[in-house]
This record gives sequence, structure tokens and C-alpha cells, in this order.
Amino acid sequence: MAKLTEKQAELFRGRNWGTVTTLRKDGSPHSTPVWIDTDGESVLFNTAIGRAKERHLRRDPRASVVVLPAEDQQSGYVSVTGTAEITEEGALDHINKLAKKYIGQDEYPYLQPGERRVIVKITPEKIDGMGVE
Repeated sequence: MAKLTEKQAELFRGRNWGTVTTLRKDGSPHSTPVWIDTDGESVLFNTAIGRAKERHLRRDPRASVVVLPAEDQQSGYVSVTGTAEITEEGALDHINKLAKKYIGQDEYPYLQPGERRVIVKITPEKIDGMGVE
């Protein structure tokens, strides 16, 4: 397992968006912007059961995420490639934490009736970057 440096982890902890890439059934890439986080070792994001990212990762857990600093996107980036795990445990608390970080609200305001949230944890196998070592 590759390890994030503290500076790289801070980029994931900060109010920076990530772009997650998963693989469709035909093998083509599917990329979407996401709110991101880290536990210091793995990259975390949150999604709902039934969305494309979740479906793709259940079929093929390979994924990558790229993050650039929001304040100065020319200053560097970090790219993490690895294997994803999906869990419902703690997912509602996690999306509320991300809502506080990104939009300043204590609760995620876009939760739909019956929606089930999941945390996706990408364990880094390869870390690339520039300007954020």
C-alpha cells in the first residue's frame, strides 16, 4: 500500500473537490466530481446506493481520484489509484461531516426520501502528484 504524505493528506482534508474515476461495464472510464476526505491513509468519498459510481465499484473496485487545491489549482495535484471498499456504516454521519466542510451546514440538505448513503474508501496502491509531496 502506498502512503499519503501529510501534505497530500491535507489536500484531501481541505475544502478541495476531487474527481473520481470508475470503470463502466464496457471498461470505459466514468469521472465525476465529489466531496472528498481522508482518514490519513485512505481516500474517502460518499455516494448513494444506485448511483453509477457505486454500481461500477461493486462490479470492479478499481478507482482513482485526483484532487487540486481550490485556492491555487496551478500549484500541484495528487492522484490516488487503488481498490475501493464500500460500507454503509457511518455513511450518514460522514455525509453530514462533508456538508459542514463544503457548504457550512450541519446536515446534508440533499438527502432524498429512502436514499441510502455509503462511504467509499479507496486504499492507495499508487500515488502520483506534482507540487504536493
